[in-house]
Amino acid sequence: MAARETGDDKNGPLAKPGIYLGRMVIFLILVGFLAFILFKQITPAFLANPGLNGLILGVLLIAVLIAFGQVIRLFRESAYVNAVANGAQVKQPPALLTPMAPMIAARVDGAILPGTTGYLDTIAVRLDEGREILRYIAGILILLGLLGTFWGLIDTLSAVGGVIKGMRGGGDAGVMFDELKSGLAVPLSGIGLAFSASLFGLASSLITGFLELQAGQAHARFHNELQDWLMSGATAPEATTAAAAVAVRPAAGTQELKEAVDRLTALVAEGGGSRAATQAMTNLAEGIQGLVQHMRAEQQMIRDWVEAQASRERELKQVLDRLGRERV
Repeated sequence: MAARETGDDKNGPLAKPGIYLGRMVIFLILVGFLAFILFKQITPAFLANPGLNGLILGVLLIAVLIAFGQVIRLFRESAYVNAVANGAQVKQPPALLTPMAPMIAARVDGAILPGTTGYLDTIAVRLDEGREILRYIAGILILLGLLGTFWGLIDTLSAVGGVIKGMRGGGDAGVMFDELKSGLAVPLSGIGLAFSASLFGLASSLITGFLELQAGQAHARFHNELQDWLMSGATAPEATTAAAAVAVRPAAGTQELKEAVDRLTALVAEGGGSRAATQAMTNLAEGIQGLVQHMRAEQQMIRDWVEAQASRERELKQVLDRLGRERV
């Protein structure tokens, strides 16, 4: 029965992603502590445009939930592999590993089913697809910040133009300055709108990027440990069969050749007649010919097996390419 071979989990070959979940929680605690310290400075910036800034924070909350979901799902996958490796009976495998259930069961029995590498690549693609939404949200947060920036700048420029256009010429300079100062109060609020949205957008994108990084590392570790466990200490059934056939058939040909050589040696030692020696030489030639035929058959068997493996690899590559095109 398979025992623990890799990973930090004492109950199986795959380690649970608790370390990455802990990093994410600690990072969010630090962000919350920093926001608490800068609460007085952040509040006016948020109130400059509570609608847009609230939308940015709402999108950030969705990204946080998705990132935690991408890591938490690995607990079920790891627990399933560890349970099967330890001989437990699991009725329903998790969704991600459902196609690989026969491969995992075969690995416990010490074998590798054909196509295991292709399924591992497919799982890597699925894990990467789960993180694509986080990358998209990070870009959305930056765009929302830029949207607030341009929105505030447009309001500022429009208000400044209105103030300048409404000023009366030919009056007292002090009165004109007072009018200009009071008129620029509204445009300056637009500057606050612009920079507050950029602040919240960039900060939220930074948080989302870190969470996506931790989720990616958790996925990569899960995939690598699963691949190492499936590929280590097991042999493919087809390769085993071919190797056994190659080992048995030369043994038979070698045994025939050995018997013919022993008979010829015995006749020479006993000083037998030429007829017996000729017969022994004939038997030796037949043994050599049989061995050559065995070797040719073995070479043909190996070539057939290699061609079959290459054909499977080509078919798998076509399937993966088609899945990639459909995903695009």
